[in-house]
Amino acid sequence: MLVLDGATVRFGERAALDAVDLEVADHEIVSVLGPSGSGKSTLLRAVAGLQALDGGRVLLGGADQRGVPVHRRGVGLMFQDHQLFPQRDVGGNVAFGLRMRGAGKAEQAERVAELLDLVGLPGAGRRSVAALSGGEQQRVALARALAPRPRLLMLDEPLGQLDRGLRERLVVELRQLFGRLGTTVLAVTHDQGEAFALADRVVVMRDGRIAQSGAPVEVWSRPASEFVARFLGFDNVVAARVTGPVAETPWGKVPVPDGSPQGERRLLVRPGGVRLVPAEKGPAWTVESRTFRGGHVAVRLRPEDGPPLDAELPLREAPGEGAAVGVEFRAEDVVVLGDDIP
Repeated sequence: MLVLDGATVRFGERAALDAVDLEVADHEIVSVLGPSGSGKSTLLRAVAGLQALDGGRVLLGGADQRGVPVHRRGVGLMFQDHQLFPQRDVGGNVAFGLRMRGAGKAEQAERVAELLDLVGLPGAGRRSVAALSGGEQQRVALARALAPRPRLLMLDEPLGQLDRGLRERLVVELRQLFGRLGTTVLAVTHDQGEAFALADRVVVMRDGRIAQSGAPVEVWSRPASEFVARFLGFDNVVAARVTGPVAETPWGKVPVPDGSPQGERRLLVRPGGVRLVPAEKGPAWTVESRTFRGGHVAVRLRPEDGPPLDAELPLREAPGEGAAVGVEFRAEDVVVLGDDIP
């Protein structure tokens, strides 16, 4: 469906997109993640035709899109700033693309009602967009983008202004809807939970390049580099010397999975892979802090010498602050990281 072949965009000396290669298959949902300035929104704008390439190509359905205007690319766009038509009511906004396509009034009414119900605004078709909250306006913009059933739907922070409960519900419903319609989706978001729940594939960007691409469980379980690991919120990263099945680290000896890269590396220990044991079974660690996180407790442990270590424990297993404990590591939750992209 979509191919980026060496796509490059420069702003002065800076490459916002640096020779990016990316393919998105028919019916695939791809979420693009990355910190501010990583190039994720520039990528979206380049595919839409809102940003000219300085090098490389964008192909849709095998056709090079150079010189093809936005309205002829057959894509749906929904950006964070809504861009609703203030002179039209909610129904008129949602139906806009359908009218441009020549849909009849009955089809328009049915589709508008279906989509307004989906995004949590049932019966709001006659309301003025000026009377809506920012979150409600965003839902209308999403419904408008979905209405014409585009072959490629592109979303830039699509749920960013919604409250968490509604956002979590909509992510599930959107994934189901996209699956029923067979919609191909390219979505940019800063919300990792949203990206991983929505996507078939997650792409992490850094400085205009792709740092990692893979299925959500693969990226989450096996970050490719220290940058990706830290971007995903993992702080248990230290220098290590890997020899066979064991790594020498500032936290002592840590088991690593079979087939791990050897030598001087960077090592990630996922918090769920830290197991507490009685202090007499090994060097003593001190519980420095506990943070309640809903279904578990995040515990920060301090060794006698070395950096702190984060652990994730069930509620009933979390010791109190100041407690002395021992630590063991599960090899399946240890990742020997690759090199960061330059």
